[in-house]
Amino acid sequence: MTALFERLLGGAFETLPACVRRLHRAAGTHRYRGEVEVVRGHHPLARLCAWATRLPPEGQVPIEVAIAADADGEYWSRHVGGHVMPSHLRERGGLLHERLGLATFVFRLSAREGGLEWSVVQARALGVPLPARWFAGVAARESEADGRYCFDVRAALPLAGLLVHYRGWLDVG
Repeated sequence: MTALFERLLGGAFETLPACVRRLHRAAGTHRYRGEVEVVRGHHPLARLCAWATRLPPEGQVPIEVAIAADADGEYWSRHVGGHVMPSHLRERGGLLHERLGLATFVFRLSAREGGLEWSVVQARALGVPLPARWFAGVAARESEADGRYCFDVRAALPLAGLLVHYRGWLDVG
């Protein structure tokens, strides 16, 4: 079985840093540990959106990510401090669909400048389509630094402003 991210990226998958390929190529269930710094927005709408998508609370804390990969996709469980942020990732139509709380995001993945970039192309909340332009401020990047898998995720929406910005690293061995 070809791994989810490898299927989505095709030959570009091989251009990713080694630790990013290792994390996304691993079959079965794996756990990775590291550290994360989380900054949250304070607008009431930002708090509501963060609650609906189960975003982690603010702070600089240890993180543990469990990824279970199977034929249906990948189930991610991010443990940030005492908070759990689960999501389900799968492929549809050459795009990555991530169910996160009450929302589903559709991403286009691209290998660029030594990393993996996620760009939102569609979003739904409770099954209702939302305007894609609302999500221009949502992006994620995976890379490698000092032999570690690094991530940088930022989500901001019109009116609500910053929802969350979290960045950190995982030891993927």
